[in-house]
Amino acid sequence: MAALVKALNARIRSNPVTDYFCSTHFWGPASNFGIPIAAILDTQKSPELISGQMTGALTIYAFTFMRYSLAVTPRNYLLFACHFVNAGAQITQGYRYLDYHRWGGKEKLALATGVDGAAANAATSA
Repeated sequence: MAALVKALNARIRSNPVTDYFCSTHFWGPASNFGIPIAAILDTQKSPELISGQMTGALTIYAFTFMRYSLAVTPRNYLLFACHFVNAGAQITQGYRYLDYHRWGGKEKLALATGVDGAAANAATSA
């Protein structure tokens, strides 16, 4: 059995394409793409659900590993792309958080829903 595994590994490693797709250089970033995908999907949710501390931590994490992906040998451009997308998504979420909690977005939303609620009440009572 060990000889079979050794032969299979040698065959995989002899082809550069299969060697890449069977390495952590590929599967690490591929599995890590769940973070930016989740952040992109979260941009459609209410800004009151955003954690400012977590968004800040994930932004720092994305920039740190963008740098790391270019510092390793060989350079891991898939990892760079993953964290580039993540950084963009986290910056977007950070802006949404600040807009909602610090720059009056909460009040604007309450005013908009209050105006819409008043218009709906006037239409139903008429």
